[in-house]
Amino acid sequence: MKIDLKTHGWDELERALNELPKHTTRKSLVRRILKRAAQIFADRANALAPRGASGALEESYGAGARLTKRQAAQARREGRADVFMYAGTSDPAGLQQEFGNANHAAQPHARPAWDETKQEIFDQIRDDMRVEVEKAAARARRKAARLARKS
Repeated sequence: MKIDLKTHGWDELERALNELPKHTTRKSLVRRILKRAAQIFADRANALAPRGASGALEESYGAGARLTKRQAAQARREGRADVFMYAGTSDPAGLQQEFGNANHAAQPHARPAWDETKQEIFDQIRDDMRVEVEKAAARARRKAARLARKS
């Protein structure tokens, strides 16, 4: 399941982020923030996942930037300049559990997990961005001052 959302009111944060000196600093900062936020969904999905005999599905949800080969083939059209974070299951049976099939009824758990956590996720991203961007900007200013004194 891929969900694209549009948000508004983040212009000031985006400008502050773009003022950071290194592209790699910006990307790593955003990756850290998105992973922490995506883990909120993964934890809730694990809690809501159906409990099977093997217990595999209920602990299979996680967050990260890496995909399986199959998922990566589907995601290739995404650009490298952007930062992507994925949250979902590593268990192929997760899709069958979520939507059902000819042999058993759907047991939704990922969508309810998203519905319960999406506001918390966006609040955490916004709050972490403010804090982390300000910290990174302060570090950059200190470094620039240090270099100016050496010159």
